Amino acid sequence: MLVPVKAFTDAKARLAPLLTPSQREALARWTAERVLAAAGELPVYVACDHDDVAAWATARGATVLWHPGVGLNAAVNRSIADLRERGVGHVVVAHGDLPRARALATIAIAHTVTLVPDLRRDGTNAAAVPTSLPFQFAYGPGSFRRHLAQAIEAGLPVAVRNDPLLALDIDTPTDLTHPLVQEVLPAWLPTNQANPTPTNA
Repeated sequence: MLVPVKAFTDAKARLAPLLTPSQREALARWTAERVLAAAGELPVYVACDHDDVAAWATARGATVLWHPGVGLNAAVNRSIADLRERGVGHVVVAHGDLPRARALATIAIAHTVTLVPDLRRDGTNAAAVPTSLPFQFAYGPGSFRRHLAQAIEAGLPVAVRNDPLLALDIDTPTDLTHPLVQEVLPAWLPTNQANPTPTNA
């Protein structure tokens, strides 16, 4: 499994209205750890360009694929090329901000590009691709439709998996209010509705 992870200190900027920089960093680490745990028995590779992320990944038994300064798409595509050269035939790619990540190995279908869209069917939260297929990741707004169109136009076998838990990600303040996200938010997070609302003395 391949997990691209940006510097924790740079993560979740859109949550700045709700969370402090240290809280955003802690949240990014928490979701990334849940994604790694959801790999199950799959070997885990982390694509990154930050020393702190590399140390974090290594401490958790993941193999670091170092791609400095190239951006998300190039990091993922180069990592898949690296894995193909290492003899890996099929790669599950999952973003590190999935709070309800689970059983990620199950999305892989032989000889098929599998796409897991987010709730808005805009982004691609997870995907599985045979490394032999000529498929290139192109993340950003509208990536799910872009990835689906690419596979169809290239005549590649493609499947869409609509998973209510894998569709959840944490990008915006609204994402933190989803009931299925609220169920698992850590107790230290101020937006966890289980926490008491502070009152003015």
